[in-house]
Amino acid sequence: MNSEKPPFDTGDLVVYPTHGVGKIVAIETQEISGHTLSVFVVHFDKDRMTLRVPLAKAKVSGLRRLSSHKEMDAALAKLRGRSRAKRTMWSRRAQEYQAK
Repeated sequence: MNSEKPPFDTGDLVVYPTHGVGKIVAIETQEISGHTLSVFVVHFDKDRMTLRVPLAKAKVSGLRRLSSHKEMDAALAKLRGRSRAKRTMWSRRAQEYQAK
């Protein structure tokens, strides 16, 4: 088992892709198929759902902190700016987007 401090604490608000904002209600250790696994227990009030995310897979699964005011201001400023339309064919743009 890893002795590093988990990236989140009990009570932290987090964002999980497809489910939105949830709250970490516990960090548990479970035994699954003979393996000991530490998991974040995330509760989503909106969906009345509880999700368990392994600590080792938290970052890969997309679990993240809420964005700060500074990050949100920067994102909104970018969205308010002028759009730059590319003059390439849609299929080429689609390939470029998928490559990102």
